[in-house]
Amino acid sequence: VKLVESGGGLVQPGGSLRLSCAASGFTFSNYDMRWYRQPPGKEREYVAIITSTGGSTDYADSVKGRFTISRDNAKNTVYLQMNSLKPEDTAVYYCYRSGFWGQGTQVTVFS
Repeated sequence: VKLVESGGGLVQPGGSLRLSCAASGFTFSNYDMRWYRQPPGKEREYVAIITSTGGSTDYADSVKGRFTISRDNAKNTVYLQMNSLKPEDTAVYYCYRSGFWGQGTQVTVFS
């Protein structure tokens, strides 16, 4: 199993970023996928989940209405569209499939 995140970077408050997680080594369409994040000096926290077919999603209250999780099973990729970013969204963002983590991608929101 391999999960490779990309798309992080520096952005001003109110800006947007789109994270991608390319998956390989397993049948992607069989698994729910999640995004987590770890702010500096804090514990890793749940961000969002999408079911295997993409038919259902759920979000942490802190990102609801601003972030959108989606997937393309033909490309074995899950996405996280992040809009209206806030400084408190600064974190390393991780892709997760049951028992496996990606290496993370840094998102920094600064004025």
